[in-house]
Amino acid sequence: MTTINDVARAAGVSPATVSRVFNGGRVTAERAERVRKTAAELGFSPNRVARSLRMQRASVIGLIIPDIENPFFTSLARGVEDAAQQTNLSVVLCNTDEDVDKERRYLEIAAAEQMAGVIVAAASRNRTDLSVLEGRGMPVVAVDRRPRGASVDAVMVDNQHGGEEATAHLLRSGYRRIACIAGPEGASTSDDRLAGYRAVMRDHLRETDGGALPPEYVRHADFRVEGGRSAMRDLLALPAPPDAVFVANNLMTVGALQALREAGTEPPRTGVLSFGDVPWASLVRPPLSTVQLPSYDLGWTAAGLLQERIAGTERPLQTVVLRTALQVRESTSGPGAQGGAARD
Repeated sequence: MTTINDVARAAGVSPATVSRVFNGGRVTAERAERVRKTAAELGFSPNRVARSLRMQRASVIGLIIPDIENPFFTSLARGVEDAAQQTNLSVVLCNTDEDVDKERRYLEIAAAEQMAGVIVAAASRNRTDLSVLEGRGMPVVAVDRRPRGASVDAVMVDNQHGGEEATAHLLRSGYRRIACIAGPEGASTSDDRLAGYRAVMRDHLRETDGGALPPEYVRHADFRVEGGRSAMRDLLALPAPPDAVFVANNLMTVGALQALREAGTEPPRTGVLSFGDVPWASLVRPPLSTVQLPSYDLGWTAAGLLQERIAGTERPLQTVVLRTALQVRESTSGPGAQGGAARD
């Protein structure tokens, strides 16, 4: 019995191209004619029932994210959905809880259901494995986090630059004992933000003959509220506690603020700068300085790249990098400030 792979080999094209010809995908007229002629010569006729099922599935894409409770990923998901609606694609949302095993199960489901494509924010830089999708030729776009070794399109944030801007601002505001609450080791976003912080602090200490960065000023947590709270408590218990903290995501910032309040202090006496804006950042007292992330644009751009692949666009792999923006508010107005206007 002739298969789609037989037709592909004989026509000198990929199985995906054959599939697009018989399922209404975008293929050049020359290739479509060659595939149909080869199929007729080999007696290949696609199963109409199976084709109907495939076409239904081809209207669905998967979005796999680490934490739906994080406002960053909520906004990213909205960007994906809004862009997908432009071409009548539906979005299935999968939440991994930063769990690689749970992520693997969702990837296997996407493959088994023959979804049109998948957008994934990897749970781990080193352990996320996209081969179950890549091996089937399924379109995949990595967003925010790209797993090591994956050959897929990607939409990223310049996290290191954002970390550098945040730390440099804290120094300009007069803080000197600046700590960092980073995310999990091995998460690309966490590693890059921490690298930006370390680069600026290293240069500052070198210029001022301030010695080496105290290793205890870097704490790793889990990108969640309680992780930020615990890390901030540890920092406050140091013999020389920091006078400012750069927190590598918005949920951990909530926990850090809770710990500061419990200890009887608050910004700007202890400066707090969050990586990732939140709707309430300007409403808390004092208003919170943040590194704003283009979360919605990340989702929209990732969906656009995926739609191109689904439509059969043939081009080299593409990585789009979006920039952050520093939003200065009163939480970083200086160790001697008692509120008032932020400065930079």
